[in-house]
Amino acid sequence: MLKFSSDGVEIAYLDEGEGDPILLIHGFASNKTVNWAYPGWVDLLRKDGRRVIALDNRGHGDSSKFYDPADYGAPIMAEDARRLLDHLGLAQVDLMGYSMGARISAFLTLNHPERVRRVIFGGLGYGMVSGVGDPEPIARGLEAESLADIPDRTGRAFRAFAEQTRSDRRALAACIRSSRQKISEDDVARIRRPVLVAVGSKDDIAGSPEDLAALIPDARVLEIPGRDHMVAVGDKVFKQGVLDFLAEAA
Repeated sequence: MLKFSSDGVEIAYLDEGEGDPILLIHGFASNKTVNWAYPGWVDLLRKDGRRVIALDNRGHGDSSKFYDPADYGAPIMAEDARRLLDHLGLAQVDLMGYSMGARISAFLTLNHPERVRRVIFGGLGYGMVSGVGDPEPIARGLEAESLADIPDRTGRAFRAFAEQTRSDRRALAACIRSSRQKISEDDVARIRRPVLVAVGSKDDIAGSPEDLAALIPDARVLEIPGRDHMVAVGDKVFKQGVLDFLAEAA
């Protein structure tokens, strides 16, 4: 297992293949393996001639766990990703994030635009600007004694997912309660990189992909038909759309 120190925080990552590098940033309660390896993304991108790098965000997977919300937040986690690029000596990469990973990717692109060549925002549309709802039901669901004790549908879904991924539920509760810094429309409009916004047609969490893409000068939308937030990540339409986008943007 590969790990490095991000300002004292141990971050686990994978680094496979050769060619143009692409950095993958997973979503909340997931990890590099569940989000990217199991659905076939790592193999797909390697076969496309790319060097594939993916990290476990802090609080997730095999990276360091914290139980104070102040240790999380997308801007902080974006700096973990930037330090990984420094650690690997990579001046610029393509970037893809899903859900929370898309928000982290947006902060990385805004705060360090020279490090990003093009970016895919998966599973997050206008929710990047407006927010994606109250985090407290999810946090309470993660902390509940059992799945049967959770009345909220979204809380139950994330609790079940956290159990499936064998995650540290206390760390995830702290992460979801962290400062959920929104990105203003004006900030989103400052992104000057080719962008693909890919969201499932049945995703009731992400917000409108069209409304987000309309704010970005060089953005397009990919609808992932018939998929909701939890299953869109492995869809073949999503995969082919990303390959086409990377080829065209080159």
